[in-house]
Amino acid sequence: MLNFIVRRTMLALLTVWALSIIAFIVIQLPPGDYIDTYVTALLEGSGSPGGGGATGGVFSETIARTLRAQHGLDKPIHIQYAKWAWNMVRLDFGQSLEFQKPVAELVTERLLMTVILAGTTALFAWGISIPIGIYSAVRQHSIEDYTFTFLGFMGLAVPDFLLALWLMWIMFVYFPDAGIGGLFSNEYIEAPWSWGRVKDLLSHLWIASFVVGTAGTAALIRVMRANLLDELNKPYVTTARAKGLPEWKLILKYPVRLALNPLVSTLGYLLPTLMSGSVIVSVVLSLPTEGPLLLQALESEDLFVSATIVLLLGTLTVIGTLLSDILLGILDPRIRLN
Repeated sequence: MLNFIVRRTMLALLTVWALSIIAFIVIQLPPGDYIDTYVTALLEGSGSPGGGGATGGVFSETIARTLRAQHGLDKPIHIQYAKWAWNMVRLDFGQSLEFQKPVAELVTERLLMTVILAGTTALFAWGISIPIGIYSAVRQHSIEDYTFTFLGFMGLAVPDFLLALWLMWIMFVYFPDAGIGGLFSNEYIEAPWSWGRVKDLLSHLWIASFVVGTAGTAALIRVMRANLLDELNKPYVTTARAKGLPEWKLILKYPVRLALNPLVSTLGYLLPTLMSGSVIVSVVLSLPTEGPLLLQALESEDLFVSATIVLLLGTLTVIGTLLSDILLGILDPRIRLN
């Protein structure tokens, strides 16, 4: 098992390095950059001689050249990447061009709330989908099975942002004092951590977790049901049942364990999805997660913020895949041996 983990870890590190190259190159593919937008807005807003003509063009080019040299954007892309990668090793992710703050500070400001939301959503999705999937498979073609199937298809069909808007309307009309949107009430947004702030967070967290996790929960229910039905029809289940093993002990000890394999393998994409949250849902609910920050950075072409968050999400995918490989190796010895 140790050799299995070491091999997977080395492959994960190699993948993260490749992702860093891809993230840095992809962010620079669109024409122009933040400096062009910033200089244009600066000259138009100040009434400087950048309004037009040769003088304005030379003036704006001088400012743009100076700013690019200041931020190291005048170098070839491979030199920019090498400098960025070396700084990342020292946990220096660069300076945000738009916010004029260190990228690490911007990202970590939202990281705690993102981790809390992701963990709560994962508990919600797995805690509901596994029991319902098991019950639906065991009671196949029953009224309960059809009910859960209908609710699952509804969860997959309804867009997350539409569900968020509907819940916001419900809370605003029927519970106006409860508050909606964000993860804190206004008086707790900048307040230090206390028991009151924790309770306020919990009172807002369930809505965001429900909205972000609904589609994932519905999908996991369908996966769990389908795989458990496949396992229940195999000969070893019939043999164990013929030997007199109690039904629920039989189901939980053997078929459920094997049916969990596809669910565990989804950690590779579930973790970054939960960490970023649905960007549209995060914007609608005003959630302080990484998703809206990435959207804002892409719109303003803030290179270092965009590349760092894209790399973070890619790294989370690798970490999720590594965790799923380890858990699959624990659940099913055939995987780690082969």
